[in-house]
Amino acid sequence: MFRGKMKMKMEELIACGMSVEEAEQLMKVIDDVISKVDDVREVWREVVARKLLKPEHPHALHQMVYYTLYSDWDSSLLGPPPYWFPNSYESRYTNLGRMMEAHGPRLLGKSYQDPISSFSTFHNFTLHNPEIYWSLVLKELSVWFRSPPRRILDDTIDNSKPGGTWFPGALLNISECCLMPTAHPRKMDTSLAIVFRQEGADHLPVSHFTLKQLRLQVMLVANVLDATFAKDDVIAIDMPMTVNAVIIYLAIILSGRIVVTIADSFAAKEIATRLRISNAKAIFTQDFILRGGRRFPLYSRVLEAAPNITIVIPAVGESVWSNYNLILHRPHDYSPVYQPGDAITHILFSSGTTGDPKAVPWTQLSPIRAAADTWAHMDVQVGDVMCWPTNLGWVVGPILLYGCFLSGATLALYHGSPLGRGFGKFVQDARVTLLGTVPSLVKTWKNTHCMDGLDWTRLRAYASSGEASNVDDDLWLSSRSYYKPIIECCGGTELAGGYLQSSLLQPQAFGAFSTPSMSTGFVILDDHGNPFPEDQACEGELALFPLLPGATDRLLNADHEKIYFEGMPLYKGMRLRRHGDIVKRTVGGYYLVQGRADDTMNLGGIKTSSVEIERVCNQTDGSVLETAAVGAASPHGGPEMLVLFVVVKENITADPEKLRIQFSKAIQHNLNPLFKVRLVKIIPELPRTVTGKLLRRVLRDQVKQELSLRSRI
Repeated sequence: MFRGKMKMKMEELIACGMSVEEAEQLMKVIDDVISKVDDVREVWREVVARKLLKPEHPHALHQMVYYTLYSDWDSSLLGPPPYWFPNSYESRYTNLGRMMEAHGPRLLGKSYQDPISSFSTFHNFTLHNPEIYWSLVLKELSVWFRSPPRRILDDTIDNSKPGGTWFPGALLNISECCLMPTAHPRKMDTSLAIVFRQEGADHLPVSHFTLKQLRLQVMLVANVLDATFAKDDVIAIDMPMTVNAVIIYLAIILSGRIVVTIADSFAAKEIATRLRISNAKAIFTQDFILRGGRRFPLYSRVLEAAPNITIVIPAVGESVWSNYNLILHRPHDYSPVYQPGDAITHILFSSGTTGDPKAVPWTQLSPIRAAADTWAHMDVQVGDVMCWPTNLGWVVGPILLYGCFLSGATLALYHGSPLGRGFGKFVQDARVTLLGTVPSLVKTWKNTHCMDGLDWTRLRAYASSGEASNVDDDLWLSSRSYYKPIIECCGGTELAGGYLQSSLLQPQAFGAFSTPSMSTGFVILDDHGNPFPEDQACEGELALFPLLPGATDRLLNADHEKIYFEGMPLYKGMRLRRHGDIVKRTVGGYYLVQGRADDTMNLGGIKTSSVEIERVCNQTDGSVLETAAVGAASPHGGPEMLVLFVVVKENITADPEKLRIQFSKAIQHNLNPLFKVRLVKIIPELPRTVTGKLLRRVLRDQVKQELSLRSRI
């Protein structure tokens, strides 16, 4: 029996910000629905469909209605409560819906019904028939081959790669695919490629680049590179994700060179490490980072890293490329360098568990996978405007870039801090339709009320990645646009995309994933390395099926086979690929990521090695004998917290709070200024195996139990 309505009182609705008329209408809708069907999901669906809860209503009202209606929902029996439901009519106009309507009857036969009912069946088909699925996806994306591949996938027994060889024989330039209208039937030279705004210019119209304007700038910079560097030189970028950064990035790849991207938050030591590993010949950077009305030095940090050659771009001012028009013979004419599909175009970095970060090479196929993910799950279409505060040094940066340019959408860039109202006004003024976030950013928006009064109702979906989402923060975010869906994304730099996503063809629950990515498969392993049954609620280490186009088949400074495949079990004849995440499959088929199985943690969306943090902290104070760093997830969701266990030297007394401050300063100086130690616990000794291996998982479990107990008090 649905009792949520009985707990909701008119006077409480009015006290939370509803008018008397609105409260009466809401109560009537609830009565009407429960007179026909005793199902809270249908009540919530109708409340949302009729737009009875408005963005301008106080968050307390949204909280009251949502939590009251679902107050009797038993997640242990039913799974997470859904807040968004696909629409039968609209589902047919999503990217996947159109593909399924066009090809579903032929591929699935009589079992095909419609995009919503047949989604799981179609996903299973893409998993077992990747060649058919990817041949269809290529026709939807802006991908043009100078020489077409002989086939989609070579996974024969003669192929030594566990993940097979994708698009063998193909020649292309993925940067050219982004820039040429001929590569996509609905892209034109006059199409808006980028819209952007500088922080502090809220009173001015949004600036823009058409596709033709972008292409001419990229070709100009490619000519500058040819006039300055050798063809095999590796070029780095350490800049905020601005229009200039995007132009430089595409120009390096158009010219056949390899680009190295470094996040602009890194300390000089970390910049130097990445330049050394990649053997970068030069680096593009910016004089300052303008953020929140302040100027933060960047060039001086890069200079401290001692690069060979540094090219400095001013943060503000006229185009830095205009002078080259006078000295180059044909500045806006350029012949792309065509290379095989497995040629490296981009080096990113992902923290490992041993000192140096892993140098992760993206080939020309990695952008195709990245764009295919956003096309299928975020439903990026021609005419969309997509914004996601990020950086080219993090995997979301290139995913955003290729997700827009290979789908014919417009990339929206805000040159400034995403924490304040200026960013929110840009989202409004740029008419953004798809907004990417990280959960900690959403929490800031909600708690500071900086987005109050802005119109985000043009948004048709959100995306979220980097860390675990908080249910209440997501409730606030979704309510800003009449409860549009939040597409949760989880993947990795080495995968060039996601393995867990959400879909506009499935009901969505806050903070949960609803499906593996299209054509992606995995199993969840128990403590003995055996897969749980596919329909069973469970929790364990996730292991991926190896056939993943665009995912790495090598690392530049580590043993790829050892890291991802050594010791992994066989499953149905496949050698499973290690990823390292602990995943929970709930009742109802949703997924929750519970953290890392290895010694890597996720701090504010940045995967970081415990060893790196411990190395810094062990040298911070003379009283410290050894440390163990673990990431602990809050019981209420949100970003992981950095906790340090400390063993002090004999006969020494240490102050945990003093150590916490010292550790935070040292980590921020040596690793990343965004990291912060939340808790220091002094213990007599660290738990170890008989062979001396540090058992961080035991410490994580200890912190998890303590946080869980505190949340109940």
